[in-house]
Amino acid sequence: MIAGKLSFIAGLAVSMALGWYAFPHVLYQRVDQPLRFSHKVHQTTAGMACDDCHSILASGRFSAIPGISKCAECHAAPVGETKDEKLLVANYVTPNREIPWKVYSRQPDNVYFSHANHIKLGKLACERCHNDHGKTDTLRPYEFDPISGYSRDLGESKFLRGAAFKTRTSMKMDDCSACHHERNVHTGCLDCHK
Repeated sequence: MIAGKLSFIAGLAVSMALGWYAFPHVLYQRVDQPLRFSHKVHQTTAGMACDDCHSILASGRFSAIPGISKCAECHAAPVGETKDEKLLVANYVTPNREIPWKVYSRQPDNVYFSHANHIKLGKLACERCHNDHGKTDTLRPYEFDPISGYSRDLGESKFLRGAAFKTRTSMKMDDCSACHHERNVHTGCLDCHK
């Protein structure tokens, strides 16, 4: 009798662990970005800031991923000796072809998010939601759910972000709500969900 209960509990624990940790690895597919890109080199060596490439246009629209014309301002010819630098110039800058970057933070279709409101009105730093992405030396693989088409880059699970582990923020609804609560910003469902 006790052996049966222990077997059940062990089986339940293994099933939950597999569902919690293994299922996302099976569900989400990983795709490498088209080029190796270093935010760190652009910030430290070139002295650039986030808004040099990721800026809010006069219309209020956010230019999330810069077009190839922005890259061409500095990379009309290879700046470094890396394979990816040569590919950038040969395959994208010279033929004036956009780089097919994978967007990490693709939100559900019913979610409306305005960078302009959060940066200009809320005076939030990019790192508040994007963490230290601007200091990375390479781009991590893009992970997406082939069923929904949404990306996985929405931060780690709440379970792993207990009080001792909360070192990052994410772009999950709970984090947005918590940030609004911290700043005493009152919003209704339709402010973000259209």
